[in-house]
Amino acid sequence: MKFNRKVYQALTMIGQFGINMLVPVFLCSFLGIFLDGKLGTNFFVIVFFFVGAVAGGYNVYRFARGIFASDSEQSAYLHGSRKNTGRGNVDERKNHQDKQDSV
Repeated sequence: MKFNRKVYQALTMIGQFGINMLVPVFLCSFLGIFLDGKLGTNFFVIVFFFVGAVAGGYNVYRFARGIFASDSEQSAYLHGSRKNTGRGNVDERKNHQDKQDSV
């Protein structure tokens, strides 16, 4: 059951990458087609296509960076490889408990 969950999560992530890339490309392309039709030109579609491609690439980059950042934080927490070792962790846990008690 756990394997199926990971597969579905991976497929969902692939779908999100596609959506993050294709939506800006299509929107900018249609905007370029609309402007070309209104202004009687034929170059706006090319310009807006590339603008959409850059915007989509940047969306995918941000999405991937967020995924890898959260995975590395979670991995570091689970494996106990925090920067503060020794007495610092005891103080950190005590401060965390104090904050919870005050809330």
